[in-house]
Amino acid sequence: MTRHPAGLSCIVTVGKALAKNINQKNRMKKIKKLYQWTTSIPLLACILYFSGLSDNNLALQGIAGVLLIFCVMSAVHHSEIIAHRVGEPYGTIILAVSITIIEVAIIISLMVNGGEEYASFARDTVYAAVMLILNGIVGLCLFIGGRKFHTQTFSPHSVKIALVSLVSIVAFTMILPTFTKSQAGPYYTESQLLFEFFACIAIYTAFIAAQTVRHREYFTSDDNPAPESKEQAVSNRSLFISLVFLIISLMIVVLLAKMLSKPIEEVIVSQGLPKSLVGIIIAAIILLPEGIAAVSAARNNRLQTSLNLSLGSALASIGLTIPAVSIASYIYDFPLILGLDILSIILLVISIFTVMLSLIGGRSNAVYGVVLLVNLVAYVFLTINP
Repeated sequence: MTRHPAGLSCIVTVGKALAKNINQKNRMKKIKKLYQWTTSIPLLACILYFSGLSDNNLALQGIAGVLLIFCVMSAVHHSEIIAHRVGEPYGTIILAVSITIIEVAIIISLMVNGGEEYASFARDTVYAAVMLILNGIVGLCLFIGGRKFHTQTFSPHSVKIALVSLVSIVAFTMILPTFTKSQAGPYYTESQLLFEFFACIAIYTAFIAAQTVRHREYFTSDDNPAPESKEQAVSNRSLFISLVFLIISLMIVVLLAKMLSKPIEEVIVSQGLPKSLVGIIIAAIILLPEGIAAVSAARNNRLQTSLNLSLGSALASIGLTIPAVSIASYIYDFPLILGLDILSIILLVISIFTVMLSLIGGRSNAVYGVVLLVNLVAYVFLTINP
């Protein structure tokens, strides 16, 4: 039998060259995809904002609103690329924190200049975010997943940890201020604000520690890809580009939301609707991409990922936003109303209680989703018709 080592070596060399060429082409495709709308839209939004053309132009303000939504989605897209390098459950944490940074920046920027008129803006926006997450996002995930797969499973331990943390943070930030007696009205005194700050940070830190270290297995599922494969899928160049454009997207979202808040408020007031709807609209815009990601995961039978996104975002929305706004109110000396009225407290308690009963057993179906979506409709309806 004749051997041809030289020919075999040549074949191996050609094979390696072809494999290298294929890898380079795949890498270029990923870079090209990255340079699509997720990078061009934030730059276009920056040009529109800093040109000043949309200040008094209704048509351009409408375009700015569309760009705002796409910039939020761009920010989340880039945060997901960054999250691929660290794997789950860190990916959902990065996404939730990115959304919260946007929320905090918008709230503080409006409240610093708004004075007494915006005293309840933080409370209204955070309350709206929590109600939209618990009833809207979780409800849609359970309904769509239940309709497609009849029954979906998840870790009840992860849900229990998240909901116990959420109940405590909700009580400290939005319920207790209504009933404290040191200061009249739904306000906290400076010492009470300090206690609320440390309580929220302690609870949220404990939750993150459980999610990432001590009980990480509760928040992962077999359908999640391995972190190693995700890390290999994202190059250093893609990571750097995503870091840059995440910062740009977050910055322009804050600026556009601040610019458009007044026109939105004027339209709502002109229609005789309550100003608290401004908080609902802004919260809905901010949560839109996260909602899409959670529903998409439920459609792919990854309900654990959907719940990680939803409940983690609700915790970050309250546990990080309220402490940040509390510190800002102390530094900049603007008024801060935290306590909810009785009707809002009842709706919030109903929402949390319904989510608890829906998720306590580790199995879901479409009926739970329907109930939560009805809760959402009731919340919006009673906001308009209190």
